[in-house]
Amino acid sequence: MIILRHLISLILPVMVLIVVPYLIENDLHLTWLWTTILGSVFICFGSLTVILTIRMFIKIGNGTLAPWDPTRYLVTSSLYGYVRNPMIMGVFIVVLGEAILFASLSIGIWAFAFFVINTMYFIFSEEPGLEKRFGKEYIEYKKNVPRWIPRMKPWAPDHKRNNIYKEKAAANSKYK
Repeated sequence: MIILRHLISLILPVMVLIVVPYLIENDLHLTWLWTTILGSVFICFGSLTVILTIRMFIKIGNGTLAPWDPTRYLVTSSLYGYVRNPMIMGVFIVVLGEAILFASLSIGIWAFAFFVINTMYFIFSEEPGLEKRFGKEYIEYKKNVPRWIPRMKPWAPDHKRNNIYKEKAAANSKYK
């Protein structure tokens, strides 16, 4: 049942990353070496980001990436300590990589439309919903972690930072 739950949630990225580009671009062939290399780098980086965020949703959040089966716990660590929406950033980077790989203006337009649609969704639906579900915890996170432009250093809630410092201090005192 748990595996089925996660497989069903993959409908969204499959639609965005495979189905829509295939439907809007009828000439999917590699054009130049530089676009093949650059597009492949984008696709690999974005895919890794998506895979890591899905893993965090499962392991930390006890949920899926799908809005109909969201996480039970707020995920603020790892990539989510740098930016609030690393999964969507990863998907956006993959779609940009596809646009570069196939030298496709239509897939490039799809990438930016996807970004704008998700930005509006986050502002008007997801973020207010997260504030209702997680309250002060999400509001503090939202104040400290940007939606799209990653922080230079990861943010952690005060109680996690205090625990990290205590653990480091304890570890350092063992060796003195």
